[in-house]
Amino acid sequence: MPPPASATPPLADRRPVSTTRHNDTTTDDYAWLRADNWQEVMRDPATLPTDIRQYLEAENAWCEATLAPVADLRKTLVTELAGRLDPTDESPPTPHGDWAYFRRYADGAEHPCYVRHLRDNPGAETVLLDAEQAAAAQAFFHIDGTAHSPAHRYFAYSVDTSGAEDHVVHILDTQTGDLLPERLHHAQGSVVWAPDEQRFVYLTIDENHRPSRVWQHTLGDDIADDRLLYEESDPAFFVSLEGSEDGRFAIVATHGHGMTADARLLSLHNRAADLQLVEPRVEGVDYSVTVSGGTLYVRTNVDEAIDYKVMAAPIGQPERAHWIDVTPHQAGCVIRYLVAFRDYLVRLERRDGLPTIVVRRLADGTEHTVAFDDEPAYELSIRPGYEYASTTLRFTYSSLASPERTFDYDMESRSRTLIKESRIPSGHNAADYVVKRMFATASDGAQVPVSMLMRRDQQNDGPGPLLLYGYGAYGTVIPAAFSPHRFSLVDRGFAWAIAHVRGGAAQGYHWYFDGKLEHKPNTFSDFIATAEHLCDVGISKPGNIAALGRSAGGMLMGAVANMRPDLFRAIAAEVPFVDVLNTMCDDSLPLTPPEWTEWGNPLEDPERIRVLPERIRKDPGRIRKEPDAAKPYKTLVKRLRKETPGRQALGLMPPWPAGAIPGDKH
Repeated sequence: MPPPASATPPLADRRPVSTTRHNDTTTDDYAWLRADNWQEVMRDPATLPTDIRQYLEAENAWCEATLAPVADLRKTLVTELAGRLDPTDESPPTPHGDWAYFRRYADGAEHPCYVRHLRDNPGAETVLLDAEQAAAAQAFFHIDGTAHSPAHRYFAYSVDTSGAEDHVVHILDTQTGDLLPERLHHAQGSVVWAPDEQRFVYLTIDENHRPSRVWQHTLGDDIADDRLLYEESDPAFFVSLEGSEDGRFAIVATHGHGMTADARLLSLHNRAADLQLVEPRVEGVDYSVTVSGGTLYVRTNVDEAIDYKVMAAPIGQPERAHWIDVTPHQAGCVIRYLVAFRDYLVRLERRDGLPTIVVRRLADGTEHTVAFDDEPAYELSIRPGYEYASTTLRFTYSSLASPERTFDYDMESRSRTLIKESRIPSGHNAADYVVKRMFATASDGAQVPVSMLMRRDQQNDGPGPLLLYGYGAYGTVIPAAFSPHRFSLVDRGFAWAIAHVRGGAAQGYHWYFDGKLEHKPNTFSDFIATAEHLCDVGISKPGNIAALGRSAGGMLMGAVANMRPDLFRAIAAEVPFVDVLNTMCDDSLPLTPPEWTEWGNPLEDPERIRVLPERIRKDPGRIRKEPDAAKPYKTLVKRLRKETPGRQALGLMPPWPAGAIPGDKH
């Protein structure tokens, strides 16, 4: 339905700003829409400059006017969406010692209650935090994380009341029911308690909103006296904090987007302990660690393990010189995650994009898998518990058609127990839908996986409307997991498909490398090839497809809108990353320095700006229509791939051997 004639879109003023870098001048007519005081705005939205606010409000008003003719449909959809969400959802209790911890929602509440009960007496409950009540006086309220102390006396939680992901940590004394007076501001949210319950480790953000400093706080002490344990000085790296499963260590890790990381261990038993570096940061070497007993387990890509392997070292000799193989590298089998227990090491793997859980008995090295073959595309995730000595592994399963189910799996008996199945109050029958997994042939012959959902009774009805989702960046795998929101489209005759394009790691990390930097056009052409394939097999037809992408997927939307507008009837780009050059030239933004390895660094590397001939920059479709037009670009790439500095700039260090990355002959 067309918008009313009075719905006139706002037109932003043109206020040209020209910038010259590397003798290349660019002009941005809309630079004024980026608030110079953005750091202040993140903490206080009221400080947004008036002209920017007025323009945004005008866009919102235009959106409302444009959608006015479908006001009734919007209300219907909101009712449908709400009807699929359990208003009294409750997480399965997670046991820890004498207690079990969980959260639940009261009917009509937007925020949960955090609750615990005696492990053997579910009726003996204690409400630790009623977030709905705490949020009542706030315009915005979000709990980022919670952490109870080892002997259960204290309960820490982090609160964001601005929407800027700038948290304050509060500590509840569960014996008295009182909040302790200390408030830890500008926190990232993570808290790791020491066994003595008098100390904890936490993480704060810097003035540019990057998590960068790790501190130790002692209850009752002045926060100004907190001990600084670590500060990251390189803006290309973020800091993360977690506790080891055995409770003995805090693990401080730094990581960027360039397959480069390091980790440090802090003994929580020693108040004066310093961080112990596992292995110094080396360009192109990625690793993360977990601890079981006296052994450090390392998930890493060293020794050309492009899809990662597991190694081990004595906890007292964690350096790489002491690492030995535990699980060797297998090309195409991506090791995504490790969880340590006292007697088992569990890993989550992906083969051809599908997840598998592998359980390893530490005493003898025997392994078995926990796998599902009920549906052709599905998602598994591991839910770590609090008990290190347990033989119970908790995991979840869902698919595009099947709501999430939570299982407790006995690693000794290899039996599983269903402990929760997500409830869809308005009703849902997974058998009414069909999940398909297929492959589309890309323009260079690569096979692009596609996960698809549609109603079973409409699969033979011929071409219909299709929503095609894509992302394709950072090696992120878009899971074929359940979402209740999709069914408002699917029940109206839409097929819903995910194009697992290059730039993600659905087929292994070579799939990621083949969709970043100089290979980024593969992301775009893969998405187009997927749309064409779904038309060829009769799912939809050109001009009857809606495309959807968020953030880096919004860049994908911008590209395909220009390359193949004939394929799509609608394109939704949510929080789209489309101003790439300006963003990568602003090193004050939290995400810019870490992402130079993903998109290039135009501040220092003139070739990243000038790598494409002018006619291709103006018409990206020429790469597809006129392959010879890209020859100068390909020549430069070949030179860079041969030279060590160039390989580093392209994120290809360490130098893989010929054939390690399909298509890489250099």
